[in-house]
Amino acid sequence: MPDEACPASPEPSALANGLVLVSTPIGNLHDLAPRAKATLLSADLILCEDTRHSARLITTIGAKVKLQPLHEHNEDAAIPRVLEQLRQGKRIALISDAGVPLVSDPGYRLVRAALADGLPVTAVPGANAAVMALVLSGLPPLPFLMLGFPPPRRAARRAALGRLRAAERAGLSATFVWYEAPHRLAQTLADMSDAFGPRQAAVARELTKRFEEVRRGTLSELAAHYRDHAARGEVTVVVGPAEQDDPEDLDGQLRAALAGNSVKDAAALVAAATGLPRKLVYARALALTVRQEP
Repeated sequence: MPDEACPASPEPSALANGLVLVSTPIGNLHDLAPRAKATLLSADLILCEDTRHSARLITTIGAKVKLQPLHEHNEDAAIPRVLEQLRQGKRIALISDAGVPLVSDPGYRLVRAALADGLPVTAVPGANAAVMALVLSGLPPLPFLMLGFPPPRRAARRAALGRLRAAERAGLSATFVWYEAPHRLAQTLADMSDAFGPRQAAVARELTKRFEEVRRGTLSELAAHYRDHAARGEVTVVVGPAEQDDPEDLDGQLRAALAGNSVKDAAALVAAATGLPRKLVYARALALTVRQEP
């Protein structure tokens, strides 16, 4: 009798038909879940980002299943054909190059189309670099905000970071998680340091692989390290939330301004200082004033 803690792989007839989002290892092939392996072995078709990349995994598990590319450039054109096969009762697995499908990877439009058509969609869970980096970072795990890849161009990246900083001033408090290309890592960390200041952060690299590394420190420390030591491999960046006594905190600025000004004038001063909409700042100032009344 098989051990309940390590059950035998399910029979193909026990697996779901329809579109199955199958999580694959992020580096270590031993992390492939038994149900994920069984699904891939029994699929009628496997959709993947890069057939050459996924062929290694498929060959390793001994699957004899057709691979078909699905990426950002062909997803719209491929959807009608995939939906037709799903209507015929086929079991189609969707995988990405690594980790959970759709998370910074193709497939979202296909999933939306299948759901809109009333077709079955399910998933097999597994490894995820963002969550693994988060729990290894030593930073507050909840709440967290996964932001995918930062914009590759510096001006757009700095603007996006500025919007996040403005959202923090308006009350957002979360640990941020990004993926990043190794050749942009040092500059991205420097831009984050400029936007967020001496914030605690972590860089997780090559997770589950032989040269796994998690480096922790302030954003400026990490930027300096990777400026002098070029990063290689898959990279995840985790940035902790602002400290509660952050002097740029919206409530803190409003309380200071309200000490010597009317609600209207305090809101105007803080709106000008933060760049936030005056109506938003005024509403927050009014709420703080009401809360302080006996």
